Amino acid sequence: MHFASLDHYVSRRSPVAARHGAVAASQPLAATIGCDVLRAGGNAADAAVATAAALQVTVPAQTGLGGDLFALYFDARDSQVYALNGSGRSPAALDLALLEREGLRAALPADHAHNVTVPGAPQAWHDLCARFGSRPLAELLAPAIDLAASGFAIAPLSARMWQDGAAKLEAAVHGAELLPDGHAPRAGQLVTNPTLAHSLQTLASDGPEPFYKGDIARRIVEVVREAGGVLSEEDLAAHREGDWVEPISLGYAGVRVWECPPNGQGLAALMALNALRSFELPASSEPVLSAARYHLAIECMRQAFADAAAYVADPEHVDVPVEQLLDPEYGRARAAQIDADRAHPDVAAGVLGEGGSGTDTVYFCTVDALGNGCSVVNSNYMGFGTGIVPRGCGFTLQNRGAGFSHETGHPNQLAPRKRPYHTIIPALATDADTGQLRATFGVMGGMMQPQGHLQVATSLFHDDVDPQAALDRPRFQLAAGSSTGDVLLESGMEAVADDLRARGHRVSVVAHGFGRGQIIQRASDDQRLWWAGSDPRGDGYAAAAPFAP
Repeated sequence: MHFASLDHYVSRRSPVAARHGAVAASQPLAATIGCDVLRAGGNAADAAVATAAALQVTVPAQTGLGGDLFALYFDARDSQVYALNGSGRSPAALDLALLEREGLRAALPADHAHNVTVPGAPQAWHDLCARFGSRPLAELLAPAIDLAASGFAIAPLSARMWQDGAAKLEAAVHGAELLPDGHAPRAGQLVTNPTLAHSLQTLASDGPEPFYKGDIARRIVEVVREAGGVLSEEDLAAHREGDWVEPISLGYAGVRVWECPPNGQGLAALMALNALRSFELPASSEPVLSAARYHLAIECMRQAFADAAAYVADPEHVDVPVEQLLDPEYGRARAAQIDADRAHPDVAAGVLGEGGSGTDTVYFCTVDALGNGCSVVNSNYMGFGTGIVPRGCGFTLQNRGAGFSHETGHPNQLAPRKRPYHTIIPALATDADTGQLRATFGVMGGMMQPQGHLQVATSLFHDDVDPQAALDRPRFQLAAGSSTGDVLLESGMEAVADDLRARGHRVSVVAHGFGRGQIIQRASDDQRLWWAGSDPRGDGYAAAAPFAP
């Protein structure tokens, strides 16, 4: 593993060395709470649930009980990877015909109540704890309950996102409940949320049932109906417990990269890697890579987005051809369509043969002293989701239904009791030879996520740089996650931009960054040592467990 000098760190951060486990999260208090769980003898699943709950309190614009969760868990006992799909389904009464009658099919606002699908997070926290945890759920939620009741000082980026969402909260039904003293909090301000503390205490005491069949479920239905939606108590009661699914994976640069399967877009990251591995990429330890290398990654990502838009949907409603899309032959065929010197910004989905080959999310990861690892994304989708708050509950409801297509016959077409195309995707990697956990990683931010996975994975496994250096590297983003969109580059990439324009890319260099990620990676020369990093684009923090429990 190569370590960049401090002169090369955009963030001036070093990777964190951890011998007894680590937690990397987008908020320091949450990472600290997760590490406290490890120090007290909890495992990676326990730390993940505690971290998720703390993030609901400290960054409510991005995540929470009203959102969804996807997780990958590496169990060191059997060296197996397990995937949890904690996403909910659309209301039984919602379809395109209803939108047509209400005049909304062509222009459904992203924060409309019709975009509230059943929140999956409360059940998913319970499921992760029940299958792999070693501590009671009540114990894991206690620190977050105390934070919500007693208060915490809000971090700068979290405060800015709260301020950006203030107008949405003011306009949404009961959304003003999340505006302390009638306005968004400022950086450093002490914030409390006693109604959220009560909701978390309900989950701690009674499990997820009140969120799907009890008082909180009734409040969710009441507020969605008041806001013009059609979600019912029956929809919530039908939510599935323990939705464990088969993860998908791809071999790349000596590791196997794992993602959750559709309805999530992790498939897009693997498809991009499937094509990219056909090219000879020059290794580099430099922060800014060559334009030739960025060009190849951009073109592979364009193809992957085109295929994802055409094929990714709820596999319970349509057949998603995962095996064909990840077939090495299909990857080579897609790579053959890429010109190494010229951009093709208008890319169509690939043709499969028969039998052949929404900066408003949190990502965090945990690893314990036994070598278990957990990679998690918990999300409201767009900032505060719909902004709609169940009365007296202290959390907003997500707007994941905005991920559906309104095109008749599309695999991702809106339909009753269906899960939408989901942007949130955790990832991890195992050693191709030994099967041991090599890394937990992810990059949050709507359609940036598979693009971030592609860029981080090539840095970690092709270039063998340390986790912090991989996160510090400047990134590209295909605007709106489109196969035909412009290329956006972070500041400091002006020379790269000129070269990419000469290759035919439509390029803009912007001041803000793309995505916010976390990584925990095993040191290749010491199987007991981990290196952890947190993205300089956020308030995040990588924390090491100080000693073995």
